[in-house]
Amino acid sequence: MPDLREWLQQVDRMGELEKIDGVDWDLELATIAELANEKFAAHERARPALLFDKIKGYPEGRRVAANLVSSVGRLSLTLGMDPALGDFDFIQQWRRRAKDIKAIDPETVKDGSLFETAIRGADIDLLQFPVPRWHELDGGRYIGTDDLVVTRDPDDGWVNVGTYRVMVYAKDRIGLHMSPGKHGRVHRDKYFAGGKPCPVAISFGHHPIYFLVASTDAPYGVSEYAYAGGILGKPVDLVAGPLTGLPLPADSELAIEGEVIPGETTVEGPFGEWTGYYASSQNEPVIRVNAVYHRRDPILCGFPLLRPSSGDNLHSCLMRAGFLWNALDDAGVPDVKAVWVHPAAGRFMTVLAIRQRYPGHARQAAVIASQCRAGAYLGRYVVVVDDDVDITKSDEVIWALGTRSDPSRSIEIIDRCWSGPLDPAIPREEKGFSSRALIDATRPYEWRDKFPLVSGASAALKEKVSKKWSKLLDERVRNKRP
Repeated sequence: MPDLREWLQQVDRMGELEKIDGVDWDLELATIAELANEKFAAHERARPALLFDKIKGYPEGRRVAANLVSSVGRLSLTLGMDPALGDFDFIQQWRRRAKDIKAIDPETVKDGSLFETAIRGADIDLLQFPVPRWHELDGGRYIGTDDLVVTRDPDDGWVNVGTYRVMVYAKDRIGLHMSPGKHGRVHRDKYFAGGKPCPVAISFGHHPIYFLVASTDAPYGVSEYAYAGGILGKPVDLVAGPLTGLPLPADSELAIEGEVIPGETTVEGPFGEWTGYYASSQNEPVIRVNAVYHRRDPILCGFPLLRPSSGDNLHSCLMRAGFLWNALDDAGVPDVKAVWVHPAAGRFMTVLAIRQRYPGHARQAAVIASQCRAGAYLGRYVVVVDDDVDITKSDEVIWALGTRSDPSRSIEIIDRCWSGPLDPAIPREEKGFSSRALIDATRPYEWRDKFPLVSGASAALKEKVSKKWSKLLDERVRNKRP
């Protein structure tokens, strides 16, 4: 398996890597990432991966990589798929592959490039690395945005790998924010219930496959490392942390080992989250960092966490759409023709296209999509449309919503669903629960055959005319003529 550095070389050959020197770690780095996302999206080009070097106040070689999987090409490359796939083709292929992935247990090796440098005791200083301040109102610098937080269940020994945000408090003290219900939080709470510190290991730079499996739901009970191996078709190489025994990628760029201490807390945040809002600050347990390991000239991976409309969450939306589609299949919902987790809303909005087969078909699909594992956490709206609607185009979805639904019969509300502390629409005292709106924007089943016909040229007519007039149409597009 290639490491992060080899992956970046592949991305460079694809023409999707921008190397930038001389930025300031304080806001400038993150703002460049945001501007790049906006600029390239406006020109309908793939948002580039970014590699920052010669960062202000740091020696050459201490780098930060961001926007790593914010294009379907790089996402496909990471998952061993064709980088030329379009968004919807990716969803189709990913969902089929996801059904057949067989977990492959990782291999533990004695040594790895991660251990080229080891630091312990008074020499530990996490700000020796160019940790960014990502957003203007952040409470501090965040080293963990694209990270792997590794914990072990104290009861059965099961290892979890999750992506949780990590703030730097001091040279050897960091904060760890984990939402209730997340597996790492369950592990931590078990240790705390017994009055014991929770051992933890965290990787802050690694091949993007690890970020994908750590930030996306792997099948229940399957190790994220084993799931990564199943995706790649071969085991990944891990090393055991010398202090905790917790497994880390052997070729990780930068990692720590430490303990989460019960009763030792400090204010964490605020932090600009993937929702596009600042998550409120609160007291969180502190990690005492006992060891730091890194490769020579390490690369810190960062996920800018911009507003969903920026598109830096594309990887999550495309993969989640595939998982949702499979959940609908597993539940026996027939004739699901397309699933789309809208990038502008992230988890908050899912759109399904179905070919209606029986009364209640649309409502059944909406309920399952809203409550299955891939769709339940922090959901908000599920919209179901007929399969003549291109659900990847917002205008078509809004057209169907406006013309085929009637609020009094088309909207169903489900209360007390699974939410979390990052939900910006829920007051602090009500965090944990939210509602779901299920919107049936299909033709009413009872009289669907009598519903007004759609106007405009048919697909066959468009193809015929397009062939005849393609030269003229293509020329106007190239010249951006009206």
